[in-house]
Amino acid sequence: MESMGELKRSHFCNDLSAENVGEEVTLMGWVLRRRDHGGVIFIDLRDRWGITQVVFNPEVEKEVHAKAHDLRSEWVLAVKGRVERRPDDMENPNLKTGEIEVLVSELRILNTSQTPPFPLDEEMEVSDNLRLKYRYMDLRRPGMAANIITRHNATKAIRDYLNNNNFLEVETPILTKSTPEGARDYLVPSRVNAGRFFALPQSPQLFKQLLMVSGMDRYFQIVRCFRDEDLRADRQPEFTQVDMELSFIGEDDIYNVAEGMMSHLFKVTRGIDLDTPFARMTYDEAIDRFGTDRPDTRFGLELISLTDTVRNCGFQVFRTVVEKGGLVKSINAKKCAHFSRKDLDNLTEYVGQFGAKGLAWVKVKEEGEWQSPIAKFFTDEERADMSGVLQAEEGDLLFFVADQPAIVNQALAELRLELARRLSLVNKEVFNFIWVTDFPLLEYDHDEKRHTAVHHPFTAPKEEDLGLLDTDPGQVRSRAYDMVLNGSEIGGGSIRIHQKQLQSKVFNALGISNEEADEKFGFLLQALELGAPPHGGIAFGLDRLLMIICERESIRDVIAFPKTQKATCPLTDAPSSVARKQLTELYLRPDWE
Repeated sequence: MESMGELKRSHFCNDLSAENVGEEVTLMGWVLRRRDHGGVIFIDLRDRWGITQVVFNPEVEKEVHAKAHDLRSEWVLAVKGRVERRPDDMENPNLKTGEIEVLVSELRILNTSQTPPFPLDEEMEVSDNLRLKYRYMDLRRPGMAANIITRHNATKAIRDYLNNNNFLEVETPILTKSTPEGARDYLVPSRVNAGRFFALPQSPQLFKQLLMVSGMDRYFQIVRCFRDEDLRADRQPEFTQVDMELSFIGEDDIYNVAEGMMSHLFKVTRGIDLDTPFARMTYDEAIDRFGTDRPDTRFGLELISLTDTVRNCGFQVFRTVVEKGGLVKSINAKKCAHFSRKDLDNLTEYVGQFGAKGLAWVKVKEEGEWQSPIAKFFTDEERADMSGVLQAEEGDLLFFVADQPAIVNQALAELRLELARRLSLVNKEVFNFIWVTDFPLLEYDHDEKRHTAVHHPFTAPKEEDLGLLDTDPGQVRSRAYDMVLNGSEIGGGSIRIHQKQLQSKVFNALGISNEEADEKFGFLLQALELGAPPHGGIAFGLDRLLMIICERESIRDVIAFPKTQKATCPLTDAPSSVARKQLTELYLRPDWE
């Protein structure tokens, strides 16, 4: 191996063009491909910026050509040479440098490489564990490198936009107090305070509210957060939020700032002009039409309620569900009556994963005739009424689920997405943003036999619902809002409670005693008595947002060093065991041995 010595890189591997022909240049990078054409050796030299073809000709430099015979994939090189135009029949229009090549006069081998664990010049399928074990190699692949570059461009665009809109970037603590009102905390034992623990923040929620009390007025932070929860393709134990908070504002102010940021972000990263303002939909409407509070509005297949229509029908299953307070809803899959019985059985099994006890179906034939095992249970008039509500036409396939509201909505929401996949209804070039508003403030937890916060306990109730906090807290709507993109929640926030009396009242509705509230949130309650302004904010999941921007299926593809679905790191073998001495210093006595 050799050193760079006096060589200095003059250009990156994506810089050179026909305008540089005749210049002496020095490039450095990795061997992507090596080709030997009758003694002349061609190397595709790659760095972060791109690829340049370099040429070793025995008639120009014999010693350099001899060294080039040994070059292999992923060796690290420095080359010096003259830029020449490629012959017309050898130009590569797919490369920015495709018109030129560098005729090498000096070669230095800076490092060799073993055979890579997987090919880096192809977008081939590689197991996730292998990719994560050799993540530094995976990041050399063009697609993955492009994702990380997009992430950089995205965070810069966000900072630029917020800076231009009078926001201050303020860092908040990573070691903080455990407030177990949401997901499970990651705990950190304190060595200097025996028996006490810090928690890693699930969000900077309380600190950003305190910054509003401090008079900072407009705060943001691109911040690492931590949640010890079960993982999915769009979740990680540590993740990044774009967090912001504003004073003296209402919901429309938040919407305007957030939409402006998204417009700037998509222009920078994708060259797309977004249409603003984004559509808005209440929580109740989203659940009614789509069965979910994060609807994908790029296609139809909306849920249609038949509860009132079938309330007194002849089909006992439907009638009984309605009598018990349940719902009957349907999806009209237009022109899908060609589905086979196997298709229908598969879909029935699919919705069963979400609690549905069955999936009734009807194929609409000529003159509105029903073909279905349940057709015989309805009169002609009942069938006509249901067909009218569903706007059923010849060739349509009608699906029905009857059960408790939560099961009906989730089962049909998932069925809707599955049908869209099977029927290729989703245009992946479309980005549909929507605000979902007016969430319930509280939901009842039957296991704990108390109300819990739908978002968090610092969300303000709608002023017109304040009276219900004492009489019917489950009916109180909140001033919370989510931004949804193509069926994924990418951000959520709310107008906050800024008065101690109301905050205490919400704590009481959550079953949090005055003593418990003082222990967990006493510092916040005190701050609310010292001139807290009206304020609100929002936080965006940067990883999930980038997954959509980069058109990837997993957030792991837009994070440099992610964890597996079991919250482990194959690269560093974390988490790992530690020495007993370390545990003793932390006053911990493990009982797992």
